Amino acid sequence: MQKLLVCYKWVLDEQDIKIAGDLSLDTGRAKYKISDYDKNAIEEGALLAELHGISVEALTFGTDAVKQSLKDALSRGLDKVYWIGDAASEQADAFVTANVLAAAIKKLGQYDLILCGEGSADTYSQQTAPRLAALLDIPAVTFVQKITVADGKVIATRKLGDCIEEVTVTGPVVISVLPEINKPRIPGLKQVMAAAKKPSEEVKVSELGIAAEALTAKVRAVSRKGYVMDRKKVVFKEAAQADNVAKLVASLAQHVLEERGS
Repeated sequence: MQKLLVCYKWVLDEQDIKIAGDLSLDTGRAKYKISDYDKNAIEEGALLAELHGISVEALTFGTDAVKQSLKDALSRGLDKVYWIGDAASEQADAFVTANVLAAAIKKLGQYDLILCGEGSADTYSQQTAPRLAALLDIPAVTFVQKITVADGKVIATRKLGDCIEEVTVTGPVVISVLPEINKPRIPGLKQVMAAAKKPSEEVKVSELGIAAEALTAKVRAVSRKGYVMDRKKVVFKEAAQADNVAKLVASLAQHVLEERGS
């Protein structure tokens, strides 16, 4: 394995999103961040690069504002970031995103391993990585919680419901990682300052030879509203704490039985 690529997305910070009285989402004061799931992908790429002494680069697609992500991304152990800023990303779904990323990767050259987050923090469609692999005509391995590279092969441990699967694949390959694969680093001042000296390069959609229909989303969000949870607000007020605990356990057990019955 000689070269790694990580794909990441620049998304709204959900902590800054407010829900108005009519349940509409107020994003007026929301800042942007690298999707938390993609931070795991970046961290895994950086760790593998450090372990094997190889290069790790990144690719991101968004509006012109995605350029604001470069310093943060580079401070997380990446050697270089390619960024695509285009208005087509505003309404892009996984279909469009995968088309753009695949075209850009074909232009940049072959990578032995391409890492993605299992989903993005905004839409979490879980489609981009498999679509990307299909367009590049290479294997895709999803739901990965551990990666080992040995003898030119990638050994991936997958978490599938109530079972674990281990697969071995020869690159190039696209792998989507789960959050439990690692704990993303928090860049220090030294890493942030060093990031300013690392290279980044813009890739223009117009240079990728993508047909207009490939930039037209198949799925379009009509509206987004906040979710209101209807809580039962049951309070146990027995004098003895043990009685409160017993009632709580009985109530939870009854709820589980009702859910299974439905």
